[in-house]
Amino acid sequence: MKKILSSLFFLTILISSVSAQGKNDPDAKKLLDAVTTKFKSFKSVQAKFTLKIENAVGKVLGSKTGMVYMKGLKYRIDITGQNIYCDGVNVSTYDPSSKELTVTKVDPSSNTLTPQKIFTDFYDKDFLYKLNDDQVIAGKTIQEVELTPTDKTKTFFKVLVDVDKTSRIIVSTKIFEKTGERYTYSLSNMNTTTLVPDNIFVFDEKKYPDTEVVDLR
Repeated sequence: MKKILSSLFFLTILISSVSAQGKNDPDAKKLLDAVTTKFKSFKSVQAKFTLKIENAVGKVLGSKTGMVYMKGLKYRIDITGQNIYCDGVNVSTYDPSSKELTVTKVDPSSNTLTPQKIFTDFYDKDFLYKLNDDQVIAGKTIQEVELTPTDKTKTFFKVLVDVDKTSRIIVSTKIFEKTGERYTYSLSNMNTTTLVPDNIFVFDEKKYPDTEVVDLR
């Protein structure tokens, strides 16, 4: 998950006439701006998600389910084998199997794509983007945006963002790593009305007294 976050949701695209010319699709920008406006109207967000990992030929290597919580710059991700807490200043990653907690400082200049960045206006300066054809999935019209990072040193080369046309909420993000692996995050049961308390985003060492802390700050 640590590697997944540093590559991440979630963003590029196959070479096309739009990206090759360094131009952005105005329809894609209009949609992404609408998604950003809608997301920023939420005081906090909690949702279930599914992570599917595939290789370069589409073979499923594994899948996991988890929960994500977001509030301002804070986030928490709970997934099998790992819990990640970000209080806006520090990122604490806990491994239950080894009872080890790794703490690092938030680095705004790093390649890390946080959950919030997937839902907001990260795309405007860091990516080229275009709108693909609409799809109908489970009775819902889905709009797909294809994004390419302008920084070619990123660990990923493409991201596909699927947006519910009616709600203007991202329902899935597929990240294409340069290694050939693909990570698809699908969201469900999104709750934007219940305010998430701040203590959710902080690892409580008192509850885990045998934890070994690796402080890399």
